[in-house]
Amino acid sequence: MAFIQTASFPMPDLNSDSGPSFSLSNGDHSLQRPPSFSQQFYLPSERPDSRAVRVTSGFAALRASPFRLRVRWMSNRHLRLVFRIEVSAGIENVVIIGSGPAGYTAAIYAARANLKLIVFEGFQVGGVPGGQLMTTTEVENFPGFPEGITGPDLLDRMRKQAERWGAELYQEDVEFIHLKNRPFTVKSSERKVNCHSIIYATGATARRLGLPREEEFWCRGISACAICDGASPLFKGQVLAVVGGGDTATEEALYLTKYARHVHLLVRKDHLRASKAMQDRVLYYPNITAHFNTEAVDVVSNNKGQMSGILVRKIESNEESVLEVKGLFYGIGHSPNSQLLDGQVDLNSTGYVLVQEGSAKTSVEGLFAAGDVQDHEWRQAVTAAGSGCIAALSVERYLTIQPVTEEVKKEFTDRDVQEGFDMTVTKHRGQYALRKLYHESPRLVCVLYTSPTCGPCRTLKPILSKVIDEFNQHVHLVEIDIEEDPEIAEAAGIMGTPCVQFFKNKEMIRDNDLLILP
Repeated sequence: MAFIQTASFPMPDLNSDSGPSFSLSNGDHSLQRPPSFSQQFYLPSERPDSRAVRVTSGFAALRASPFRLRVRWMSNRHLRLVFRIEVSAGIENVVIIGSGPAGYTAAIYAARANLKLIVFEGFQVGGVPGGQLMTTTEVENFPGFPEGITGPDLLDRMRKQAERWGAELYQEDVEFIHLKNRPFTVKSSERKVNCHSIIYATGATARRLGLPREEEFWCRGISACAICDGASPLFKGQVLAVVGGGDTATEEALYLTKYARHVHLLVRKDHLRASKAMQDRVLYYPNITAHFNTEAVDVVSNNKGQMSGILVRKIESNEESVLEVKGLFYGIGHSPNSQLLDGQVDLNSTGYVLVQEGSAKTSVEGLFAAGDVQDHEWRQAVTAAGSGCIAALSVERYLTIQPVTEEVKKEFTDRDVQEGFDMTVTKHRGQYALRKLYHESPRLVCVLYTSPTCGPCRTLKPILSKVIDEFNQHVHLVEIDIEEDPEIAEAAGIMGTPCVQFFKNKEMIRDNDLLILP
């Protein structure tokens, strides 16, 4: 899930002489913010004893749905000007919608075939760009990695490989697809593209339970991403609960044992659906207790409005009781992101795209589907990658009978950012840099809190970096890893990552504050 302290970035009006303005606001008024950052955020010259750090939990944050970052722009026109986006006027050979192992593998194969292609990775809709692997800790069954690899690291490699071969990647949501006429039309939040073929690889989205107080405690105790939020200082050493009985739930339960004192696994059925290996690890793990034939009914809070437990019910006896936990994590499966195709393409009863057996072909000629959006059975990273390969090869074959508009070869790209601490440098990392800038910099200071296994953090960083670049001489960006600097995160009341906060003149920007940049 994504937290952002202030979520409105008006872009500079190129026709105005008054200069750019930075408007900061907050959509959550259910929490109270301390009157002064200096009163509650201790910035020591040396790391203090943890007992000396005053713990606060009053930072207000805009609560977004799982893996969605709400960044609202003044206008699309300004965004296009800032990011130098040009609307494509020609006809593309292929447009790939979605990222993850299916989308990136399709992009690699299509780009290597010198096809002119565009990839819409997504931004807010359907979960975090990169798909479910962005919320997966250790991937131990992907060929070529004998020691295992984290999901975000694997996707980083796939993305870079697609870029290396010339794929054009856009972190934009597709809002509309028109398949009735040729060429096809794909409209994103920032451009309209005509194309001869489409590879649809939008994956699936984590399901919710729909508890009565779910929205109230979303991002304040309830999460659908253990690796995003499990490392939060507020969960460390606490008792947590996970709902579900499959591989996702068992993996989250095992991961949370790194931080929690104990983990309760709530399973509706009388058995686990996870793989035999995962079942053995969970059932014999001393810090995990499995509760079978048990369902979560609602969240229980204390007189301070903080989550203190969950009301659970035994399905067989209908007996209810309160399980004292500080956090609840969902691992109850996913729904296919096929909404854009509804009414245009054949889907099954649960919304999965129907493809011809052994291929990526759908009921519409020229539209191919890959990954979890068409796979309701296996849903593995390696099968998704394989289906992306099949889709790209199918497109290449299909385009041999179409009027291909352009064959393109691109130079390799290198986007490495050189960072180091210097007061004149815009981007920094770590507690020392934050302390120096907080006390000495006259600029606005933007603090980005991340964690090593947080997939959404990797999605947010390049987006936020582009915004910071536009205000280069007026803003500092500091990244704080909450595992490297837990006392900073604890003092800031960080409940999950990514989280963004802004400070000016040793004060955190308050609700409805307007800061005019020079």
